[in-house]
Amino acid sequence: MLLWIILAFLTAAVAATFIIPLARSARAAAVTAADDRAGEVEVYRDQLGELQRDLAGGLISAEEAEYAKAEIGRRLLAAAATTEKAQTAKTPKIRKHRLAIATVTVVPPAIGLCLYIILGSPGLPDQPLEARLANPGNDLALLVTKAEQHLAQNPQDGAGWDLLAPIYFRTQRLGDADLAYRNAIRILGPSVERLNGLGETVVAENQGVVTDDARSAFEQAAKLQPNEPRSSFYLALALEQAGKAPEARAAFETLAKASPAGAPWLALVNQHIEKNGGTAIASAAPAAPAAAQTLGAPTQDDVAAAQNMSVGDRQQMIRGMVDTLAAKLKDDPNNLEGWLRLVRSYAVLGDKPKAQEALVTGLKQFPADGNEGKQLVALAGQMGLAVAPVAKE
Repeated sequence: MLLWIILAFLTAAVAATFIIPLARSARAAAVTAADDRAGEVEVYRDQLGELQRDLAGGLISAEEAEYAKAEIGRRLLAAAATTEKAQTAKTPKIRKHRLAIATVTVVPPAIGLCLYIILGSPGLPDQPLEARLANPGNDLALLVTKAEQHLAQNPQDGAGWDLLAPIYFRTQRLGDADLAYRNAIRILGPSVERLNGLGETVVAENQGVVTDDARSAFEQAAKLQPNEPRSSFYLALALEQAGKAPEARAAFETLAKASPAGAPWLALVNQHIEKNGGTAIASAAPAAPAAAQTLGAPTQDDVAAAQNMSVGDRQQMIRGMVDTLAAKLKDDPNNLEGWLRLVRSYAVLGDKPKAQEALVTGLKQFPADGNEGKQLVALAGQMGLAVAPVAKE
């Protein structure tokens, strides 16, 4: 009700702002015209008086006085007739002017009000930020905000940091991505994906330079998984940037030979081989299926595409990545990090049934009484999911 009162007051104020000046100008114009005609009649009457005084004083003859009197009388009658016509025509003109004012100031607000009632939602109450965060829908910004609020209250939730880190990286929030990757590594421990993600973030923060900090992360990733393409590439790039062309060329050649046929990074690797004095080579490894890509790792195409996406498209892309992760875990279920990420992703997306299903499936692989299963149980408690211990199949 208060909204309608405010809208009515504002509409009346705007209408008055237009009506008052226009009405004043109409009345002023009418008064000015009437005053001009009345003044002209008075002038002619004064001339008749002066004519009588001149005749009485002998300044003019009787014949000249008659001629002048006739001319002044003619002009006086003409002015009087014009004044009467003006008074008669003034009323309809003022009425038309007022009708135009009313039309201009009343019709547009009336049309706008009708359209709002038909097309708008006047009865819908305001939705505060807390309510929007509770049901973020497809709004990626609200999803991220919701996760950030959760982490502010639960800073030791490693799975939460692990989920936000690549999102921060894709949206170019590099400082936040750096912190999220370091927190995930500190809480959950190092993994190839986290170490590579941290290394790439540090490289991006330094405009493509592989710093000592980034190289250290890639070296740790290489120890956990030798010949992993991302860490191998950046370690070879570090040698190139340090001016060690022979070592860099050898490292790039090793990566090219180990890469599957048609690997998307092969062309870039060959460019660096030629840059360091070598000859481009074809890969010696057989083609690998697309599912061999690191779980959850964003490709360069993903990063480029995310910059030009709408909120809905980015949300759809994230949903697609989560579904891809679920498919990979179905083929390779012995991946605790993958299950933690999947449960957390579904929960943040607001899909609790799938989050519950992923939790149950993960606990089949990692029972709740084991060290790995306890991480899933802890995550379930944070996400408000029910835990029913399931024996490993």
